[in-house]
Amino acid sequence: MIAVSSCKGGVGKSTVAVNLAFSIAKLGYKVGIYDADIYGPSLPTLIGTKVQYLESPQEDPKSILPVMYEGVKCMSYGYAGQNKKAVFRGPIVSALTQQLIFSTIWGDLDYLVIDTPPGTGDIQLTICQEIPLSSAVIVTTPQLLSFVDVVKGIEMFDELKVPTVAVVENMGYFMCGNCNTKHRPFGVGYLNQLVNQFGIKNSFELPIHGDIARYNDSGAPVVLVHPDSSNLVSTFKSIATAVISETNSIKVKTKPKVQYSATESKVYLYKEDKTYSITARELRLKCQCAACVDEFSGHKIIRPESVPEDVYPTRIEEKGNYAVAVVWSDGHRSSVYPYTTLLSYSQLA
Repeated sequence: MIAVSSCKGGVGKSTVAVNLAFSIAKLGYKVGIYDADIYGPSLPTLIGTKVQYLESPQEDPKSILPVMYEGVKCMSYGYAGQNKKAVFRGPIVSALTQQLIFSTIWGDLDYLVIDTPPGTGDIQLTICQEIPLSSAVIVTTPQLLSFVDVVKGIEMFDELKVPTVAVVENMGYFMCGNCNTKHRPFGVGYLNQLVNQFGIKNSFELPIHGDIARYNDSGAPVVLVHPDSSNLVSTFKSIATAVISETNSIKVKTKPKVQYSATESKVYLYKEDKTYSITARELRLKCQCAACVDEFSGHKIIRPESVPEDVYPTRIEEKGNYAVAVVWSDGHRSSVYPYTTLLSYSQLA
């Protein structure tokens, strides 16, 4: 079960979720998609009206049946609620969210993509706590406001032990018809900072493209309409491939172990049968957070003379699937080190 989340509305999360689901299906998997937004269900609009309504099995007349569209099973309050207005308080919405997913007869699926509503409230917590999520995909846009909300979402998934396997920055650029240059009306964005800060391995950019909106409005996911050779379809295929690979690898991947030795003032990383180490102060000086390194130029902001010689980690904890977070004795709290980065900093002990 793969959650697609944004924490901020209007960033194209549902568009990404739907196209991700159909991209996974095009790879040969059995896929379902669940639109978990009770207040504003978008799935009936995004896949149009040409859906196949399945017949109810007589042995379970109270069950909820998904609709079928291009081989993908789909469920949304927009179907089950029969266009009724969703004017509910939080507890009722949380109950409806659970009822729709658990009472739906999904049958034999390889992957269920869950399009979560924006935010980090009751519904999101219900989904994360009651549904056995395998991984999460975060959708954002280049603006700072979106970045701030996305950080909250990643931290929510981290807290609930759901690894974030990919970040998708939507509407990051556009290509005009006269050149091959990427034009960025909203600036460079914060995709690299998200990757560096949280150690997320897979990151993708989606452009501002008129066909995405046009086919959304007509109820046809762009990955089903555009030729497979188009950049849009290729990008969604890359996202789908990466999400599948990382979601499956989580089951068998052994994370490195990171510990601090107070007697030696060193941080040790144990990976498989090898041991790596780096001095605590050297690791503190290599922090890549926005307070230590300028996110756009890459120049160091931190002044070495401001870091005590005897600085040490007061806490080291796992951060998602690819990194550890370190709280330092000098009060610095923003240090997140991906395992791959830790390995590049350290030496064999």
